Amino acid sequence: QVRLQESGGGLVQAGGSLRLSCVASGRDFNTYAMGWFRQAPGKERDFVAAITAGISNTYYSDSERGRFTISRDNAKNTVYLQMNSLKPDDTAVYYCAASWGSWYNQADYMYWGQGTQVTVSS
Repeated sequence: QVRLQESGGGLVQAGGSLRLSCVASGRDFNTYAMGWFRQAPGKERDFVAAITAGISNTYYSDSERGRFTISRDNAKNTVYLQMNSLKPDDTAVYYCAASWGSWYNQADYMYWGQGTQVTVSS
């Protein structure tokens, strides 16, 4: 069993930055692929970024590539999402999730956090 807790959300003006953190409890954090997803009101939950286990390859959705950076610190059981040049369209609840399977299949993520709200004002 893995429990995930996000933090770092908040209100920021367009063009600003936030860093989200997600701390995992339980064992074997370094064996999971970790992902960030987001869900805006009335919309589906979308993939944002992922980082694999092992050599920590990173993957991003097209709209976040170049603005967001995902990283992990296995010693701290923590995954981060650095978000720069934020836009109002980035407003959403952001979730971290853990996968023992693929990084690209949302159905493989079996553990999810409660989410943290990010609001970007124009």
